[in-house]
Amino acid sequence: MSVKEETLGMELLKEIANISGKSGLYRIMKPSRSGVIVESLNEKKEKTMIGPTARVSVLKDVSVFTEGEQDSVPLADIFLRIREQHGELVELDTKTASDKDLTEFLDGILPDFDRSRVYVSDIKKIIIWYNLLSQYAPAAFAEAAPEEPAAEAKDEVPTETEKVEEVPTEPTKAPAKKSKKG
Repeated sequence: MSVKEETLGMELLKEIANISGKSGLYRIMKPSRSGVIVESLNEKKEKTMIGPTARVSVLKDVSVFTEGEQDSVPLADIFLRIREQHGELVELDTKTASDKDLTEFLDGILPDFDRSRVYVSDIKKIIIWYNLLSQYAPAAFAEAAPEEPAAEAKDEVPTETEKVEEVPTEPTKAPAKKSKKG
C-alpha cells in the first residue's frame, strides 16, 4: 500500500487512523502538546495518548498500488467497491483464509492491483479495516445527500405572505433596582 495526497470519497476517513504496532483502528480526537488523543474504534471506545514518534496512518491518505493506468487507487474507493460486492460485512475470515483466497478476494475488487507490492498482510488489513468501519463507523458509507444549487436559492423571492416586516429594535435597558429603604 502507498500513501497518496489526493483521495476521493468517504470524508470520514480523514478522522480514522491506523497506528503502527497497535491492532484495530482509531478515531483521531484532538492534538495535544505531547502527541494526539485517539479513541479506539470498537465497543470499548478507549481514549489513548499517542506520542509524536508513533507512526500514524490516516486512512484517507492510504491507497493500494496498481499496475494499470493509475499508479494507485485510494482506499476509500476500494471500500466502496467492497460495499457494492459484499455488502456490510466481508465474510472471509482473515485468520483462516489461505493466501490464494485473500488474493482472489482483492482480485475481485481491484483486478489490476500490483501483486508484487501488495502483500497478503495488506489484503488482511483491508478486510479487517473494512469490517471495523462498517460496524463502528457506518456513516463512512452513507451517501451524501445531493446539494441544491445555490443559484436556485438566490432566484427565489418570498411571496407577499412570506415577507417578514423588519422592525427596528432598540437596546433594552435593565429595570432599575428598587431600594429596600423605606
